[in-house]
Amino acid sequence: MIKRIFYFATLIPFLTSCYQQERNCADFKTGTFKFEIEIDGEIKTSTFTRMDDIEIETYEGKVDTSSIRWVNDCEYILKKLHPKNMAEEKAVNMRILTTKDNTYTFEYGLVGDSRRERGVIEKISE
Repeated sequence: MIKRIFYFATLIPFLTSCYQQERNCADFKTGTFKFEIEIDGEIKTSTFTRMDDIEIETYEGKVDTSSIRWVNDCEYILKKLHPKNMAEEKAVNMRILTTKDNTYTFEYGLVGDSRRERGVIEKISE
């Protein structure tokens, strides 16, 4: 009986390590994207176009531009080019967790802050 338990316990890590979620991050480095979030019961939509080293976002009729520094294929740092206040001067770390078809799940947070949020972004054009 103990041999069976030991065998099963050593087999579990091998079985679970075979499963990896899809991460085709390079497919999402450039293009036009849409992000929706619910704020106070209302759906807010942000659209943005990402090029290799710049991102132009439109949110509630306002356009903002950020620089992009890629850490690796699945992680980058966003920094606003024209911050309007101290809060906007802080860089944001973005990490793509999984990809599927034309969407990716990501987490983000201010650089140096341990708090992280998650969301899903849809690629709407190349």
